[in-house]
This record gives sequence, structure tokens and C-alpha cells, in this order.
Amino acid sequence: MLSQLLIAMLMAAPVSLQDGAEARQEMPKRVRSILLYGNEQCPKSTDPDEVVVCANAGDSPYRIPKQFRDKPEEGPTGQAWTNRMETVEEVNRAGLPNSCSPVGTGGQTGCTRQWLRQWAQERLDQKAKAARVP
Repeated sequence: MLSQLLIAMLMAAPVSLQDGAEARQEMPKRVRSILLYGNEQCPKSTDPDEVVVCANAGDSPYRIPKQFRDKPEEGPTGQAWTNRMETVEEVNRAGLPNSCSPVGTGGQTGCTRQWLRQWAQERLDQKAKAARVP
């Protein structure tokens, strides 16, 4: 029983495969990371204490990566959720008060508000356009 316990303890103990001095000698003093573009080759290390790590970063550093080049979908799935909800709410408001709709009672009451909002936006656009002219 005692021998089995001793064997189990020895098996559970961590085993050092290398001496600490040997491990310190093998560790590089400098690691250099390089991004490669197109057909560039990874440079070789001239110093034995240096390790060169290369990674392919695509065609060009000035070009948008392929996964980001595609245009987003045009349609309901390509729209933001908040935009879709605003559209649904606007459609469902038809006929309610302040909706500027010919359908239902009180639908016409929102037309003045809509015209004032449009007028204010046009004024802001005119001011912004005038500010851009030198």
C-alpha cells in the first residue's frame, strides 16, 4: 500500500525536462515581428540571439482587406434595427393624432408639425451650405 502511494506521488510531481541554466541559454534575447505585404520574403536573422517572426498582412498596406471590401446588403437585412423600427412605427401611426395622414380621425393634426420640422431642416441645410462657401 505504501509503495503504491509513493509511486502515485512521484507520478503526480512535476518533472523538469531541462535544467534551468540550459533553458536560459536557449531563450532568445530579441524577438522581431514583421508584417509582409504581397510577395515580400521574410528576412533571415543575422544575430543568433534574435528570432524573426513574419506574418502575411495581405496585398498592400494601403488597400482595404478583402473581407471589408464588399458593400453591405441593400435591403431590409442591411439596415440598422433602429431604422427598421422607426419605419414600422411610422407606418403604424397612420390615422393616429399628429400623424399627418388623411386616414382616420385626427390624422391631419401632425401636418403642421411635419411642415415646421421640414422648414427648420431646410434652414439648417442653407446655413451649412453658406458656411462652406469661402
